[in-house]
Amino acid sequence: MRISVLDRSPVRRDGGTARALRDTVAFAADVERLGYHRFWVSEHHSVPGVAGSAPTVLAAAVAAATSEIRVGTGGVMLPNHRPLVVAEQFGVLEALYPGRIDMGLGRSVGFTAGVRDALGHGKEAADDFGAQVRELLGFFTGSPAYPGVHAYPAEGLRVPPFLLATGSGADLAAELGLPLVIAPVRGERALAEAVTRYRDGFRPSGWAAEPYVVVSSAIAVADSAADARRLLVSEAWATVYSRSHGVFPPLSPPAEVLALPMSDRERKRLEETLDGQISGTPAEVADRLGKLVAAVDADEVLATTAAHDQSARLDSFAALAELAGLRVPIL
Repeated sequence: MRISVLDRSPVRRDGGTARALRDTVAFAADVERLGYHRFWVSEHHSVPGVAGSAPTVLAAAVAAATSEIRVGTGGVMLPNHRPLVVAEQFGVLEALYPGRIDMGLGRSVGFTAGVRDALGHGKEAADDFGAQVRELLGFFTGSPAYPGVHAYPAEGLRVPPFLLATGSGADLAAELGLPLVIAPVRGERALAEAVTRYRDGFRPSGWAAEPYVVVSSAIAVADSAADARRLLVSEAWATVYSRSHGVFPPLSPPAEVLALPMSDRERKRLEETLDGQISGTPAEVADRLGKLVAAVDADEVLATTAAHDQSARLDSFAALAELAGLRVPIL
């Protein structure tokens, strides 16, 4: 079982955006030493609690600070960009770090109307995601949509594409013959149904001969179930807060979060968010993660855990690496 990491460059209340980005690069080096397969970064715009706004730039910094681990994006939100520019960016990355770059692609647009206006793309841009992906891949295969236009140095290079999806996006990944990255955001039953449709409808392509499923989840491992669950509180609360206020804030210490005066609705949402994630002792996490993997016959796990306490998060990832059978040096 391959196991990988997605880091969103979370901002911590006692830090700032510059520190968050440097923390991501340092964390990537730690994750590589633990034996993880990939390290991906994400794309968010105008989000106070997330510093990762330029994933290909950050991926270059991560690749420069590591030597073996695959580096990529989870993902570049293609509706925000012209496919030619995205192809050129990944072509540069692959030329600089051959054989180590992944191209994770998503269909989300800006979080608010103001962000979408600033990016120059409305909600409807996501409706053309399939055409955008085809155009992008054409620049790599030498069959561009625009005669005489070439994406140098991408043309002829093989940068593995992954499609980030929830429900219907799994159908597009099957149609295009691409690896699928999916999370149980609508519950494990909906996840299993989407993966089944993906496998049943998969068309082999020049990018993938058979289906490949990466299942994503926040995962925390600690000596006690309470400590592991507490590790996830900071990000879970930021997620709940964003639903009520439209802003994803910097991460606060879990003790402060739990002491906040929450409405009944907010507290219920916090508990539901935490229940939907995987946390516990090594034995508990092994059991629950094993069931999730078995439910969809996943080929790979992508852990997305963020926490206010960097040291505790690294300990959690070391414990996860150990139970997954990865090489685990003394950090």
